[in-house]
Amino acid sequence: MRSGNCKSSTRNQKGVPMGDEKSLAHTRWNCKYHIVFAPKYRRQAFYGEKRRAVGSILRKLCEWKNVRILEAECCADHIHMLLEIPPK
Repeated sequence: MRSGNCKSSTRNQKGVPMGDEKSLAHTRWNCKYHIVFAPKYRRQAFYGEKRRAVGSILRKLCEWKNVRILEAECCADHIHMLLEIPPK
């Protein structure tokens, strides 16, 4: 028997934190995507009421498709989203 402290690692073999992985019947997965939506010619299109409407539409779509939004930011000329999408 070994003596001393034996701490279990909180990261897997690939260096990914263990809490970030999800599992299905025979798989473990960690699928995250950084998506940027930009209008043609980067026009200043996302402001005021349009900003709220686009945010609402994207939240509904993600909810409908079982996609988790980890981070999202709406700027005047583009939208950043970090999504966790399960494998299908």
